[in-house]
Amino acid sequence: MIKIKNLTKTYGSATVLNIEHLEIPKGQSFGLVGNNGAGKTTLFSLMLDLIQPTTGHISNNEVLVDESEAWKPFTSAFIDETFLIGYLTPEEYFYFIGELRGQNKADVNTLLATFGDFFHGEILGQKKYLRDLSKGNQKKVGIVASFIGNPEVIILDEPFANLDPTTQIRLKGIIKNLTSNKEVTVLISSHDLIHVTEVCERIVVLHKGDLVKDIRTSTETLQELEVFFGG
Repeated sequence: MIKIKNLTKTYGSATVLNIEHLEIPKGQSFGLVGNNGAGKTTLFSLMLDLIQPTTGHISNNEVLVDESEAWKPFTSAFIDETFLIGYLTPEEYFYFIGELRGQNKADVNTLLATFGDFFHGEILGQKKYLRDLSKGNQKKVGIVASFIGNPEVIILDEPFANLDPTTQIRLKGIIKNLTSNKEVTVLISSHDLIHVTEVCERIVVLHKGDLVKDIRTSTETLQELEVFFGG
């Protein structure tokens, strides 16, 4: 589904990302971990054509993301609150995203109805603008908006941050359900090693821009990661 080859991103004399080869097949739940400055957000930004690579390329379903926009109809993401539109209410934002992704209000409402537990009565019908919501509730809106339109690829940067424990547990269930049929590819970056090992079948570790581990998740993975980062 996603193929990366000879990819680098350099700012001045500093190379912040250097990945020679990486493939993520369709339907995989893929986790990306690393310390601050490891290159996680840079990689996701390159996947979404938010920044340009210095060398190399990324293809998404055979489409080069920096040369064509043909990948956009089947790809969605939530990186941070800059993806939101602060002067809209959550409902207005959901409908706006729905229009962009070919969904009418009824389609969007049907999807939203399945996230009642996740919203926990704090999102819909509150008559608040997105800018006035807490960080955690802004994140809930951004995450659910990324599910609109039945995307085949979903990219989430630090989805568990700012969420309370109950919502984190519910989000893990949502992610597991998304990838259960092997039709949706979910890419997650996270500092939380426990969460990422619970929901991702494969985990890649970035260290100062380099890919240093590529792990098929097992019962030993969490300990392996803790040893790596603890050392």
